Amino acid sequence: METWHAEMWLDDTDTVDTYRRVWATLHGSAVFGPQAQQLISRARRGLTF
Repeated sequence: METWHAEMWLDDTDTVDTYRRVWATLHGSAVFGPQAQQLISRARRGLTF
């Protein structure tokens, strides 16, 4: 696994299972294609400078 500043070697079963569950959750909540473009557009409109 890589972080912003280091590489970590995680190979024990509990840690791997945790990362698999987190990845599945993130993947399940991700949007792609036109849905992603709409989400980005809404976020950009919400920005104030």
